[in-house]
Amino acid sequence: MHAASASLDNAANVADVASVVSHRAYLVRFAARRLRDPMLAEDAVHDVFEAVLSGRASFAGRSALRSWLTAVLKHKIVDAMRKSPLHESLDGDDDDTPGAAHDVASPEAGPEALAEQRERLGRVLDDIERLPPGLRDAMRLRVIEEGSAEAVCEALGISEENLFVRVHRARKRLLS
Repeated sequence: MHAASASLDNAANVADVASVVSHRAYLVRFAARRLRDPMLAEDAVHDVFEAVLSGRASFAGRSALRSWLTAVLKHKIVDAMRKSPLHESLDGDDDDTPGAAHDVASPEAGPEALAEQRERLGRVLDDIERLPPGLRDAMRLRVIEEGSAEAVCEALGISEENLFVRVHRARKRLLS
């Protein structure tokens, strides 16, 4: 009887894990918009999953699962921003030198950096246009226009797995 109850608990945990992980894409987009760094966003979402799966964060069911995961992620984003040199606080500086706050670099890009970014973006968009039609359409609809996987799959008449393969292949070609 005890073994049967343990296997039911394992089945429930697997279902819970699947439902938590099903929100991954949303959480990564949410974090990327706030952190403006895809790698930091991935790390923050990973930290959320680690906290949830290790039991450090527990879902009480008082809200929707996505809302709760987003709340946990917001805390992880704040932690990531505190660790980032671009988001250092000016409070509590040990340096009492007048004007020391003026030495902090601005997170805003200068005119040269903006021109370089626009030029690089133009090259990438041109490269995307040169992709084969199937890869180009998947990349444009899913990545550039940030369409949902379901909507893009419906528009292209393909499965979700095929969409992810096409986007992966397009990214791989763009990086080579």
